[in-house]
Amino acid sequence: MSTRSLTIFILAHVWLLMATKSLAQFVIDTSGEPVEDDEEYFIRPAITGNGGGFTFITGNGPCPLNVGLDNTEGTLGAPVKFIPFASHHDDFNVGLNRDLRVTFLTSTSCGNSRDWTLGEKDATSGRRLIVTGGDNGAGSQQGNFFRIVQTQTSGNYNIQWCPKEVCPSCNIQCGTVGVIRENGKILLALDGRALPVVFQKE
Repeated sequence: MSTRSLTIFILAHVWLLMATKSLAQFVIDTSGEPVEDDEEYFIRPAITGNGGGFTFITGNGPCPLNVGLDNTEGTLGAPVKFIPFASHHDDFNVGLNRDLRVTFLTSTSCGNSRDWTLGEKDATSGRRLIVTGGDNGAGSQQGNFFRIVQTQTSGNYNIQWCPKEVCPSCNIQCGTVGVIRENGKILLALDGRALPVVFQKE
């Protein structure tokens, strides 16, 4: 291999490494593109047999609404938008391990916010539920912020409640989002087995 060819080969590999490293800092959708905070996405289970896409679920009362999965496998659910807590060098791409708000874009009969927030504990399991609306006992705005973390499988993610950017000095019991199945409903909750997810652009 000539010196020129070797130089081109090395530069190509350095560029590829830098591009891969750059993409690795961001959440990637099912099309292989970075998830952007100004676009609509559907959140779906990464593994079949868990239910359909993320959506509103009626709780014990009409409001607030729980966040859960559609019972019908393969459905997309309700679209969401991600709103980062802090802007970084790339203002459009949603970063891994960064605090953000998750907001449903579908209207409901409830007059409260469509933002996800940390709810009260489920009476049966003792696990912390995810609901929509304003802060519900989590303190300050902490309950309204989640983060997306990479799993060991490329393209699959977990969603956590761990608002360390919002309140670095707070004593927070972080938790990863999973599901509870009760009364024919699939509800999102922390403190159990994690549910891997993917993000599909509308």
